[in-house]
Amino acid sequence: ILYVHVPTAWNALLCFTYAFVFAVGALWTRHPRWDARMEAALEVGLLLGLLLTMQGSIWARPTWGVWWDWDPRLTSVAVMNVTFLGIVALRSFVDDPDTRLRWSAVATVLAFVNIPIVYMSVRWWRSLHQTQSSPETVDAAMVLPLRINAFGMLFVSIAFILWRAEVARRRAALNEAPA
Repeated sequence: ILYVHVPTAWNALLCFTYAFVFAVGALWTRHPRWDARMEAALEVGLLLGLLLTMQGSIWARPTWGVWWDWDPRLTSVAVMNVTFLGIVALRSFVDDPDTRLRWSAVATVLAFVNIPIVYMSVRWWRSLHQTQSSPETVDAAMVLPLRINAFGMLFVSIAFILWRAEVARRRAALNEAPA
């Protein structure tokens, strides 16, 4: 599971970083293209974040003897998932496209504050969770499979973001078309 769990973690954080960049672009330009990209990155990041949590629970049971522990890393990931789920939910409750863009972009920028906390939590607070895995911290035989899976998941994530952004763009265009 390590070969899937670690790349999932890396790419979930990367998707939320993309969402942050797209949110700043949306606030700066007010262009719907940035909003569609932000929406897509939020949804793909949330999917990866939830998969990360499930994979972590599967890993934790035989390793730590529990499905869940209020470990700083696990808690910060749970906060990350709930926060970004709230932003996705917020988007569905706001009908006006301009208001939805502003509110969700501001919320995404604010929620991004937790991403460095998720990443650094294992260094700041020693707990059950091991520090971040990197080519220097894992066995040499694991480096290539981890990299292959990480890049594979990166390419799939980017493809999902592009496809989902196109769906959002087309939906917005249909909603703006005269009746």
